[in-house]
Amino acid sequence: MKKLLISAGAIAALALSSAPAQAATPTNGQATATARIYTPLTLVMDRSLDFGTIVKSGTGAYTDTIVMDLAGGISGCANVVCAASGQTAQYTATGTQGATVAVTVSPTIAMSNLTTTTAPDLTLTVNAPASVTLDATGNNTFDLAGSIQVSDTTAEGLYEGTFDVSADYQ
Repeated sequence: MKKLLISAGAIAALALSSAPAQAATPTNGQATATARIYTPLTLVMDRSLDFGTIVKSGTGAYTDTIVMDLAGGISGCANVVCAASGQTAQYTATGTQGATVAVTVSPTIAMSNLTTTTAPDLTLTVNAPASVTLDATGNNTFDLAGSIQVSDTTAEGLYEGTFDVSADYQ
């Protein structure tokens, strides 16, 4: 039995010594860990959106799409008399300089007639930037505008609606 164990040990030693040497595994270099720390982002509403006074004046059936651009210019007043310009809504985002900030707002807002509660709502289609970049001081002031449709059957009165705007770092 002793001879059998010695023979088995010799065979095992021979098997281990005849195996080819393994090559060293090459390294891929060192990885770098990074972390970008941002200051908290704040968003402040500076002013509200105002289309100004719109006077219905057309004859017959009509629907005008009144558009306020991001500079406050008003167009689309074919059958109505519009103010020369309006006031865009304006927000200021403050945070980390050079950061890109995503702006989120509902694409449409219901504007209710505060004078006549039975009148149908006007729908404000919002025009807002999808994102803004904070400047060297960590600020960006941006505008929101939009469009509404006014027809010969739109009830007179003051229409108002509220909308929430949010901003997040991208």
